[in-house]
Amino acid sequence: MTNSAPSPALPAASESAQSFDVLPLSPALLAILRQLEYHTMTPIQAASLPLTLAGHDLIAQAKTGSGKTAAFALPLLTKLNPRRFAVQAMVLCPTRELAEQVTQEIRRLARFADNIKVLSLCGGSIMRPQRESLEHGAHIVVGTPGRIMDHLDRGSLNLDALNTLVLDEADRMLDMGFYDQIAYVAKQCPLQRQTMLFSATYPDGIGRLAQRFMRKPQEVKLLEQHEHGKIRQRFYEVKHEERLQAVALLLKHYRPVSTLAFCNTKQQCRDLLDVLYAQGIKALTLNGDLEQRERDQVLIQFANRSCSVLVATDVAARGLDIAQLEAVINVDVTPDPEIHIHRIGRTGRADEDGWALSLCSPSDMRRVETIAKMMGAEPEWHTLDSLQSDSDKPLVPPMVTLQILGGRKEKIRPGDVLGALTGEAGFTREQVGKITVTDMSTYVAVVRGIAREAVKRLSSGKVKGKVVKVRALED
Repeated sequence: MTNSAPSPALPAASESAQSFDVLPLSPALLAILRQLEYHTMTPIQAASLPLTLAGHDLIAQAKTGSGKTAAFALPLLTKLNPRRFAVQAMVLCPTRELAEQVTQEIRRLARFADNIKVLSLCGGSIMRPQRESLEHGAHIVVGTPGRIMDHLDRGSLNLDALNTLVLDEADRMLDMGFYDQIAYVAKQCPLQRQTMLFSATYPDGIGRLAQRFMRKPQEVKLLEQHEHGKIRQRFYEVKHEERLQAVALLLKHYRPVSTLAFCNTKQQCRDLLDVLYAQGIKALTLNGDLEQRERDQVLIQFANRSCSVLVATDVAARGLDIAQLEAVINVDVTPDPEIHIHRIGRTGRADEDGWALSLCSPSDMRRVETIAKMMGAEPEWHTLDSLQSDSDKPLVPPMVTLQILGGRKEKIRPGDVLGALTGEAGFTREQVGKITVTDMSTYVAVVRGIAREAVKRLSSGKVKGKVVKVRALED
């Protein structure tokens, strides 16, 4: 790569974690980090922040969940002038879900200064409200390449004041065919800017992007090593035609609350969903045929722990970062060992443990050998006969997701819903889970045992002084 610095290869866990206090950050920003319980830097933050805060372009290899959002958010926020209402930073993401997550995280960090406006610009939403928001002024935009390009073509997005461009999960954007869109958007940005590129893997297209749009980039490579013992990986040899029934056996034996099951094809996803439903296991699937609203609902239900299994292909699961994921099941072994490592790395996050369970037919053995070689560990083989299942005890998700018709457009906030449930409705705070407010709807997770009564009491009461329609998202 042209003019790039050598690549330090960093372990996934730091021997001596560093405090954010060693960085040249403002006292107000350091105070927000402490308030958000950012106590010490993750390895990718410790390696990249001294470089990016010094103004260097950066190529960083790091997975979702490694702390990379703060790694690029802190430098762009440090350079930001809150008094100048113009787009000064832009983050490109492969999916709407990742863009929303990044937007929320930047907003949390941006609380150190008054009135920093962070705007999400993604496909699947109506253009007009986005155009109106841009007219009122935004400091940071986060979006998908296609929608950002639409705004540039229509003249609703002006990048004259831009000083930072971030490409998040660049490998996924390339996989999804966004190279030309990224190239188009980057060309509209001022030449004098800082560019940061984050990628979990390092395909050829990353080098081409860097050579075209970056200036003497520094490189940081975070080796994806899963902490020993946090992800317990097991392989099961099965006949190809037995693997869908084997998923149900694994679920009944291990009894995880939340499981992400990976298939190599959309048809396999649909078939697995049928098998799980027949066994009484609540599962949902992500696929490219879903409308954005349906996709959002599936992800909210899964994140709320009101659905036991999310069945997806690698393409459909791109950009997802799901907390408290107890297990990953590889229904099919992927031919790419890096993707296998990326899949299983979605469990065992932070202080949690996780299971990574892989079903392998005899024809998959060479793939397993390649994975084992890359991970530097012998695969641990088990038989389906060793699985114990208590078929009388159904696998039931602990929560139910309620949908309230009315969201940001009606100025509903999470506190309004929590207040309605714990006030007049009479439930305790502990019986209420995640609350997600979208433009048109609000979703709240409640303990399964109170779901029916919660629908009744919310429907007969008021949220933010108004009568609302409520339903449970259950079959």
